[in-house]
Amino acid sequence: MVGLSRQLVFELAHREALGLEDFLVSESNAEAVALIDRWPDWPAGAAVIAGPAGSGKSHLANVWRAKTGAIIIDADGVTEPKVPDLADARRLVVDNVRAGIDEQALFHLLNLVKEEKLSILITADKAPGDLAIALPDLNSRLKALPLAVIRPPDDALLRAVLVKLFAD
Repeated sequence: MVGLSRQLVFELAHREALGLEDFLVSESNAEAVALIDRWPDWPAGAAVIAGPAGSGKSHLANVWRAKTGAIIIDADGVTEPKVPDLADARRLVVDNVRAGIDEQALFHLLNLVKEEKLSILITADKAPGDLAIALPDLNSRLKALPLAVIRPPDDALLRAVLVKLFAD
């Protein structure tokens, strides 16, 4: 009797493609792509893209960063002492907004958007109304921003992603 053969695992390099031409658009994410395309005409100077992990929020944030020269910072890095330096960037992606962040700092940063004509793209796993934000003023400010929700992928998007991954 022959023993079980061992499965070989190959560490194959994979290039992470984060450009606009690499982003596949379908009904599930078209609203978010349209929101990115509308900049700089966002009425509040800021906007929110919400969707589950792996839905493409970071990819779209990178597309917007490339288009605008923005810097990307995780929401945990938005603290009161850093707000002036972040505002100096003029264009900013605040990634992964969720409960437990420095709410006062994010509120202060959003106030500077209007005062100093900054542009900020916020990403979150949940829509602002579903986030557990304790600071009432921040909660209402986030809810008032233009929002695009990325829904779970449809069959057409899943097929296109598989084809793209095999091609890559």
